[in-house]
Amino acid sequence: MSRSLAIRARDLLAAAGIAVGGSQPWDVSVQNPGVYGRVLRHGSLGLGESYMDGWWECPRLDLFFEKLFAAGLHRRSARAWPVLLLGLKSRLSNRQNLRRASIVARRHYDVGNDLFAAMLGPQMVYTTGRWDQATTLEEAQVAKLDYVCRKLELKPGMRVLDIGCGWGGFARFAASRYGAQVDGITLSREQLALGAELCSRLSVRLRLQDYREVGAAGRYDRVVSLGMFEHVGVRNYRRFFAAARRCLGDAGRMYFSSIGSNRSVRTTDPWIERYIFPNSHLPSIQQLGRAMESRFAPVEWLNWAGDYDRTLMAWHENFSAGWETWKRTYGERFCRMWRFYLLSSAAAFRVRQLQVWQMVLDPMPG
Repeated sequence: MSRSLAIRARDLLAAAGIAVGGSQPWDVSVQNPGVYGRVLRHGSLGLGESYMDGWWECPRLDLFFEKLFAAGLHRRSARAWPVLLLGLKSRLSNRQNLRRASIVARRHYDVGNDLFAAMLGPQMVYTTGRWDQATTLEEAQVAKLDYVCRKLELKPGMRVLDIGCGWGGFARFAASRYGAQVDGITLSREQLALGAELCSRLSVRLRLQDYREVGAAGRYDRVVSLGMFEHVGVRNYRRFFAAARRCLGDAGRMYFSSIGSNRSVRTTDPWIERYIFPNSHLPSIQQLGRAMESRFAPVEWLNWAGDYDRTLMAWHENFSAGWETWKRTYGERFCRMWRFYLLSSAAAFRVRQLQVWQMVLDPMPG
């Protein structure tokens, strides 16, 4: 049985141009032959967990995933039991309700400010940079923040709400460079602690709050949300945009960015769900359009998938530079998990398996 599974798995990889025991940087070497059955039965969950356990190696995971995604092999795991179980759970319950919303903060964003500071760089921005004229991660993140501020047409004294403010990277930039007064909300206690410290001398106020609890009707001139929407969940999309619209006056404006899916689905990848972003969901164009309807009109809608590829590769370079430190602090299995996450994500953006949308939205009257 194990031999037939190995032959089947090798044939599938060969169809994508990936060899077992080959010499190319995207080829894989197998340390535990049980990997074949584990992956064929459990799909992406088995692939990720077996890598974390050291059952297989690859010199360039990003190139491995680039070929895997381009060949459509990821779609073969759609009937694996972890996918089906997650789909059932998503249909039966709102996995991103108010009670569950902070789970991702505790399991991901609170993992360690030392790790994120080293990986993300001085701006502490956990979303894509803008690379069209940048040569370093710092330049790309500054360019992105400046782009957002210019698209919002920020002026000194404007009141801005940052939904999912992270460590206050945008808030610091908008306050120090554009003179804005920024309120930021997050569900991560670690983000709040460091963000408040970094913003202490600026007209910035960060607080622990869910977007559903913001009751500032018409209080803000601008609203921004950079890479937080992935945690909202499809059942809550209209409520998110209703909350954002409620905060804005009719002359306001919103800048919104989110990773996006090519198809309308209700679940996320099982490995990502278990190890990286629990209760996450990536919206499709259709799902976003329905959620914004009657509330916001898109003024600009761009796709920066290529920029996110470069950003993730820069984050991986920073992370790898401290590998021994992170291994002592978090353990080797965590480090392999984190590498798998960063490089598989980079490849997904590279081949447009994932998108990342940048949107300028004007509120609809009423």
